[in-house]
Amino acid sequence: MAQMIFVNLPVKDLDAAKGFWTELGYSFNPQFTDENAACLVFSDTIFAMLLTEPFFKNFTKKDVVDASSGTEAIIALSADSREEVDALVDKALAAGATPANEPQEFGDAMYSRSFQDLDHHIWEVVWMDVEKMAGEQGAAAQG
Repeated sequence: MAQMIFVNLPVKDLDAAKGFWTELGYSFNPQFTDENAACLVFSDTIFAMLLTEPFFKNFTKKDVVDASSGTEAIIALSADSREEVDALVDKALAAGATPANEPQEFGDAMYSRSFQDLDHHIWEVVWMDVEKMAGEQGAAAQG
């Protein structure tokens, strides 16, 4: 069986968070969605559990980070092309996200842009030409 990943994120307004991700074209697994949590589906093996802050606090003894003033994680999503990176980030910005960082380019082998969602979690959307990157890294190692 393929290993699955569930990223758990606290949200202030679950309905607003669900609306935001729905506008970006994503869906939710109703089996794991209720008034406290929503299971955001990225693929058959990758999910984000959007949990209301009070519900999220049940799973940790630590303080919940205020993502508007601190960062605990940057979540990266892969894209199939530079155009797909731009399309998804532009869609996120139109849905209420804010830019997180300037676009980053690593030659013509990698391109990324990032945004902060409604709860200020940082999402980076990345395209890379794996073959070209491997060639560049191999050339740098020999150089």
